[in-house]
Amino acid sequence: MTSDDTFSEALLLALGELNAVVRAIADEAGSGDVLTEIESAKRVFLLGAGRSGLALRMTAMRFMHMGLTAHVVGDTTTPAIARGDLLIAASGSGTTAGIVRSAATARDVGARIVALSTTASSPLADLADRVLVIPAAAKLDRSGTASAQYAGSLFEQAVVLVGDALFHALWKRSGSSADELWPRHANLE
Repeated sequence: MTSDDTFSEALLLALGELNAVVRAIADEAGSGDVLTEIESAKRVFLLGAGRSGLALRMTAMRFMHMGLTAHVVGDTTTPAIARGDLLIAASGSGTTAGIVRSAATARDVGARIVALSTTASSPLADLADRVLVIPAAAKLDRSGTASAQYAGSLFEQAVVLVGDALFHALWKRSGSSADELWPRHANLE
């Protein structure tokens, strides 16, 4: 086996696993409710640790392109969350301490919460108004049962796609053209 074969096999493995997860998410009832949560929010705050946080940064950028007021939790310019705002928090296990504490703060001030997680039963899920279950392995699951990939990779890949799908659905519902969104694209790159 050559290294090219190994790479090709890994790429096809990731694609196959991601395809199965995306199909399961698409079949899940309630994804339209997440769109409604975003549309009705005054501002959207996005929170994730590590690679999940990196995935949600991409979603924040796309939301900004839509004209939504979107903030990445932890950035120095992120304001305080308040009633009427929405927190979208990603944690595969739903137990990441910093994510759960931030969700509790959001709940205390009256913000709404959408959780992206591998489970509907966790401290984060208990705080959330909506839970979008991503049926993938959590970071600490090394059994190979839910995914042959390493340390939550499938969950993080799915978070990227979920974010892009949310953006795309919101964009289509808005009726805006790509030309209308383009002036918000960064020009200081």
